[in-house]
Amino acid sequence: MTYPAKYPTLNETTLTPEARAILKRIIKTAFPHPDFPDEAYERMTSRIVTEADASTWFRVVLTQGLIALGAQSEEPFLELSDERALAVLRRVADLEFFGFIRRTTVLNLYDDPQVWEVLGYEGPSFDQGGYLHRGFDDLDWLPMPRIEAFEGSVPETGPLPYPVLQPGQAGRPRQPQTDAAAGPAAARAAGPAPESGTGAQASRQRGGGSK
Repeated sequence: MTYPAKYPTLNETTLTPEARAILKRIIKTAFPHPDFPDEAYERMTSRIVTEADASTWFRVVLTQGLIALGAQSEEPFLELSDERALAVLRRVADLEFFGFIRRTTVLNLYDDPQVWEVLGYEGPSFDQGGYLHRGFDDLDWLPMPRIEAFEGSVPETGPLPYPVLQPGQAGRPRQPQTDAAAGPAAARAAGPAPESGTGAQASRQRGGGSK
C-alpha cells in the first residue's frame, strides 16, 4: 500500500515526452490497425496518462513499467522493428503496467469517433430512432448473398391409408386398417386372457381357480 504523506515524491511522478512516445508505441504495437489515424493513438495515450494521474498506484506502476521495458532489449524500444517490439511486449504481458494499458485501451480506443469512421460504424442511433431507416443494410464490405432458385421437382406423396378429420368434424380419426384375419389368429395363439376383478374372484369361489 502506498502512503503519499510518507512518500511525497510519488505524487510528483510524471511521464517524460520520451515515456509518452514509448507508451504510444506500445499501444500501436499491441493494437495494430494500419488504417487507424495517428491522432486516435495519440488520444489513447493521453487517456492512459489521465487515468494514471487519477491514481498514485497506477501512475507509479506505469512509470516504473515503462522504465523496466527498456531493460528487455539492448536497443531502445522506440528503435525496434514491429516484430521485435511485439516480442518484447509478450515478455511483459503479465506485468501490472501492461495489464493497465491493455484494459484501458480495450475500453477506449474503439470508442473514438475517428475509429468508428474507419470501421464503418455510424455511432449510436438510439437518439435518432435506430438504424431501420438509416441504412442498416448498407455494409459494402460484406459479400452479396448468393440466391439460387430450386430447379428440381418436389416428390409427391400418396394419400394416407386412413381418413383424417377436417376442422369442424366430430369423432376421432380411425386408426390405420389392419388385416382382419390377423386379429383372430393372433388371439388364438396368445390363449385365453387372464381373468381379473370380480369375475376372477367368483371363479375361484366356484373352485375354478387356485387359492
